Amino acid sequence: MTAHPSPSYDRTALVTGATSGLGAEFAKQLAATGHNLVLVARDRPRLENVAEALRSDFGVAVEILSADLTDPTERAHVERRLGATENPVSFLVNNAGYGLPQEFEINSVDDEERMLEILSTVPLRLSHAALGGMLSRGTGTILTVASIAGGAPLGTYAAAKTWALNFSSWAHAQYRHRGVTFTAVAPGFVRTEFHSRLGVKRSDMAPQWMWLDAGLVVRSALRAAARGRRLSVPSLRYRIIWGLMKVTQPVILLFVARASRAATARADTDATRATSGEG
Repeated sequence: MTAHPSPSYDRTALVTGATSGLGAEFAKQLAATGHNLVLVARDRPRLENVAEALRSDFGVAVEILSADLTDPTERAHVERRLGATENPVSFLVNNAGYGLPQEFEINSVDDEERMLEILSTVPLRLSHAALGGMLSRGTGTILTVASIAGGAPLGTYAAAKTWALNFSSWAHAQYRHRGVTFTAVAPGFVRTEFHSRLGVKRSDMAPQWMWLDAGLVVRSALRAAARGRRLSVPSLRYRIIWGLMKVTQPVILLFVARASRAATARADTDATRATSGEG
């Protein structure tokens, strides 16, 4: 039987999007190091199942908060928990998020706004809610899941993740001397439910060598946070890609423009054929 560290009531982590993917893996690895947990997600039955498994496997205390973080009323419950002085949260993981399957002009603007809210506004509000107490205690960690896509101009999802990267970098410089560190995680393609929810096959997204296991991503992220680093880019392959992206943005923009023109030309051709009755 594997021995785990005893839970400590001055080590409580709150994880959003905690029922699957990276969120569930963050919860598992934090519990394994003795953190008590506050798990946040929309699906209460799944939350209860995950919480029960963590209590059984690691002997930690687990609270659950069922909340849609884009709903101001439900989000307020999470913000109040982050500001609580009883069993205070010392580690916040901003993980909740999703992407949209269509191009910007096809998605409704309301869907785009909700995605921007969950990827940018929600981490901002939750970080703000947690920060005051962390500063008063002189210690705390705020970790935000961004994406390597945030290093390139690749659509509105990438643009929102750019915000997460820049926010964490600024906040880390601003608050680390007061004991609170901010870390952004910039993974590439990860084997989770993320892409299947978009209705996209992994094989259509990227070659096999580009996919990372959730366990590796989370271990790298927690190690970077423990060392007080502002950024975690898991795996050597993605650190190389990250470095190249910084100097190849003009090429990426050119590729995006050419791909867009080609797609428009194909659509025009298809429309012409449909009008003329060809095919």
